[in-house]
Amino acid sequence: MITAEQNHRLTETGPATPMGNLLRRYWHPVGASAELEREPVQPVRLLGEDLTLFRTEQGEYGLVGNRCAHRAISLAYGIPQVNGLRCAYHGWTYDTAGHVIDMPFEPACLPLKITAYPVEELGGLIWAYLGPEPRPLLPHWEMFVRDDLIRSVTFKLLPCNWVQCMDNAMDPVHFEHLHGHFWSYFNRKHGIGQTARAARHLKIDFDVFEYGAYKRRLLEGQPEDSDDWTVGHPMVFPTMVVVPAGLTPGYQIRVPVDDTNTMHIIYSRKPPSADEPPQPIRVERLSVKYDDRGLVLPASPIEQDEMAWIGQGPISGRTAEHPATSDAGVLLYRNLLLENIGRVERGEDPMGVVRDPDLNWPYITLRGERSTAKMIRSGVTNGV
Repeated sequence: MITAEQNHRLTETGPATPMGNLLRRYWHPVGASAELEREPVQPVRLLGEDLTLFRTEQGEYGLVGNRCAHRAISLAYGIPQVNGLRCAYHGWTYDTAGHVIDMPFEPACLPLKITAYPVEELGGLIWAYLGPEPRPLLPHWEMFVRDDLIRSVTFKLLPCNWVQCMDNAMDPVHFEHLHGHFWSYFNRKHGIGQTARAARHLKIDFDVFEYGAYKRRLLEGQPEDSDDWTVGHPMVFPTMVVVPAGLTPGYQIRVPVDDTNTMHIIYSRKPPSADEPPQPIRVERLSVKYDDRGLVLPASPIEQDEMAWIGQGPISGRTAEHPATSDAGVLLYRNLLLENIGRVERGEDPMGVVRDPDLNWPYITLRGERSTAKMIRSGVTNGV
């Protein structure tokens, strides 16, 4: 059980909050390049800040504050230009660094600047950095760099704090109950003739490494040398999970929109067939499905996870929790968050920040991801 003050420290994402300061030391995905080709101006919200993401006619990306410095109209209505974004109201134009570079009708262009943050494209996603300079490198995780796979990405806005989504990432035991017993109950109740089977956990363990932590488990019927136990599944600190197999192999990123909303991004990949040509990354926007009682419809494993996260409320009431043995990974993760808040407060880089170009090129391969690539090549999948 934690105090209310500790829960605020864990969950508040805005500027000048302890967690907000930590999260601003990392790059976060805010959009998809394919979407910006179709609709080159997008309103976005990240870490409690309302912003405008845009693509110029030259193909450059910018992320600026959401209000024009002139009369405060939303820049989401703006018009992309060769050199920036023109406000729809009176034509004031901003470059990708937020500088006003044109003021029609005015005798001179005043030296004004609005909020602007650096953005980069990687793996079909647009990533933003909201922290202090010098900024770290955008980490080149393997699946974002490889173009020999068919990749797709989904975005889904969830009405809950990001930490309860990440708590789940370090909670292996939930799998046999939420995705086993509960799924079977759901199917019976809805007349679906399918029983979900999830093996019982015999033991769990966790290994902290430079980029996060490995979640390891041994399931009933597995040998001691199974990958689940000897390798494990990586959690990339602070917001990403590597899903090595199952229904959605790839990455899951829980982007903190603000204190009570999370953008859940699932980045999936599969090997192409022998005669399959290269394909653009497919992008889809999804919504949470609810029943007529206003409860989440949990018809698949990912929807069951989302039910568990949303079911805790906008911000989980951790002061009323009673953590048990199965929560060892959850407590480890929360301690990592608090420890890294402390590192930032001391002026240090937090866990997993990448500054060495040699480590980042051509991509960073995680131990669990090597087994993932092997399973992809062989076409083997199993439960997460």
